[in-house]
Amino acid sequence: MGVRVKAASHPWVLSHQMRVFASVAGVSFIALLALIIFLMPAGYMMVTAFKTSTQVGDANSGLLPSSPVTFNYNGEDYPLYEVPTDKGIQQLALVKHVKIGSDYTATFINPKDVAAGPIVTKLNWYLLKPVYGFSPITDNFPGAWAQINLGLLFRNTFIIAILGTIGALVSGIFVAYGFSRFRIPGFDKLFLVLIATIILPTQITLIPQYIFFRQIGWGGTWLPLIIPHFFANAYNVFLLRQYFKGIPREMDEAASIDGASPLQILLYVILPQSIPVLTAVSLFHFFFAWNDFFAPLIYLQGKPELYTISIGMTQFNNIFQAQPGYAMAAAMMSISVPLLMFLLAQRIFMQGIVITGVEK
Repeated sequence: MGVRVKAASHPWVLSHQMRVFASVAGVSFIALLALIIFLMPAGYMMVTAFKTSTQVGDANSGLLPSSPVTFNYNGEDYPLYEVPTDKGIQQLALVKHVKIGSDYTATFINPKDVAAGPIVTKLNWYLLKPVYGFSPITDNFPGAWAQINLGLLFRNTFIIAILGTIGALVSGIFVAYGFSRFRIPGFDKLFLVLIATIILPTQITLIPQYIFFRQIGWGGTWLPLIIPHFFANAYNVFLLRQYFKGIPREMDEAASIDGASPLQILLYVILPQSIPVLTAVSLFHFFFAWNDFFAPLIYLQGKPELYTISIGMTQFNNIFQAQPGYAMAAAMMSISVPLLMFLLAQRIFMQGIVITGVEK
């Protein structure tokens, strides 16, 4: 009788499993490291938003918002220090210290044994380490909201982003529907021309657009930030067209036989099946409009009552330099809206992105 050897215990199998594990662990570690590096600015923003100006400037405060811990003794607050003693490192409250030569004579109180009375000892002052405790604050948020009038900036940005999103979505739907469903000679070449506009630098059309909008009286208004989006964008058209082409034409033909017009086919056949891509296009444009800085900077100069968040926050650089906690709190509030929208629509959003990039 031969001896049976389990496949899992064979040296070659074990070696292969170890190599697979090592490769997976290595890739996971690199991905985790890249994620940490990528999120470091966001982490700094979140931590600083809960710090006072004193905590930000205190080198001993550490990364988290923390302040020196004190102990109340005889009606007064005294700072706690980590003091080396015969019993090891203890946290003692420094009541008084006097410098004699190169040494310090310090008087401490043990918060855990106040009845023992003052402890007088000579020590090297530089061996003492102050005790810090976690002490975040939330005053930066209402302070920043009132200081830079975030309520007005939120309202203005919402109006521009919502109206622009509606225009980009509606125009993109109709143009993409035409390119995906109607067979007209020359449509393919026209679609290539449309897609080619993606590589056209914004700087080329900037000056002519600015002059045109000024000539028709749109300077200092929201119109240049909203109306152009009602004329389809190549990115949106491409995503929508790819998705619409994946919907079987047999459904259109069945609806047409039942007497549906092309518009009814779009409204009752195409769009109900296109929720993922509609969500993706909507979020893409909303995020773009919410974060847009250049266009509002050009067209809203001298109109602070019309400023968006991206422009309004830059007007308070002097305040933010003296109070970095305000800057980080305002930044957190400004990104909270798009972040919340993405988290709520993440599943549908990712589905729309994946499907539009896959040939059905």
